Amino acid sequence: MAGLKGKTLLITGASRGIGKAIALSAAADGANIAIAAKTDKPHPKLPGTIHTAAAEIEAAGGSALALTVDIRFEDQIERAVARTVEAFGGIDVLVNNASAISLAGTLETPMKRFDLMFAINTRGTYACSQAAIPHLLKSPNPHILNIAPPLNMDPKWFKDHLAYSMAKYGMSLCVLGMAAEFRERGLAVNALWPRTTIATAAIRLLEERVKEESCRTPEIVGDAARAILVREARQCTGNFFIDDEVLAEEGVTDLSKYAVKPGEELAGDIFLDEVPDGVRAYGT
Repeated sequence: MAGLKGKTLLITGASRGIGKAIALSAAADGANIAIAAKTDKPHPKLPGTIHTAAAEIEAAGGSALALTVDIRFEDQIERAVARTVEAFGGIDVLVNNASAISLAGTLETPMKRFDLMFAINTRGTYACSQAAIPHLLKSPNPHILNIAPPLNMDPKWFKDHLAYSMAKYGMSLCVLGMAAEFRERGLAVNALWPRTTIATAAIRLLEERVKEESCRTPEIVGDAARAILVREARQCTGNFFIDDEVLAEEGVTDLSKYAVKPGEELAGDIFLDEVPDGVRAYGT
């Protein structure tokens, strides 16, 4: 199956973590990847830049375009979209992956941090989608995929980190609204969220809550994303997918290869109530 061969993906936050894993999974098909991220030069605490990601994508079989983009600024988004179209002739997929996190209570969240999360998570997702949609609508199988959770209104998901929950759910609301808005025009808009915590740089900054050995690797989200993005857009929109459920639909049920430490009990991710065997509830 050709999969994503020749397709063009614009992925925000693709210099590391989940965004890069999605890029590499698509690259293995021979896709074109526009990497839209801030890290142009090495970060003192975080691994990877847009240039190292581009090299990995090309080594995996894809074509890469490294773009320095801060999605808080729509002029940078518009420039990135224009450069992607110029380089590859269009856009078939937008992955809204870039995100900011702070799991702090109301009194412990400075307004500067509140504004950052809303500017990147909610506003950034909306702005990237708005800029890319005119080009996506020209694709024969256009997809937007937001790395965002299902909308769960249980107060327990708000009481300890209200600002983050609101900002992250803004990405989920974009799925709910845009899927309905563009359904008749053939644009798929879906969300994807991991069942367990994922071993990314963000988790390493939160080690008091989650140990890395209790995580899965970003590759599980990358492989699940690819499985969604090859589906027929008109038949696959408005969904809030969970990574292991997507892979199970593809016949992949042995997920041991994705464990950071095989055999270790896994930590369930935030916003999910269902806890399968071998996974402990978030925060326990």
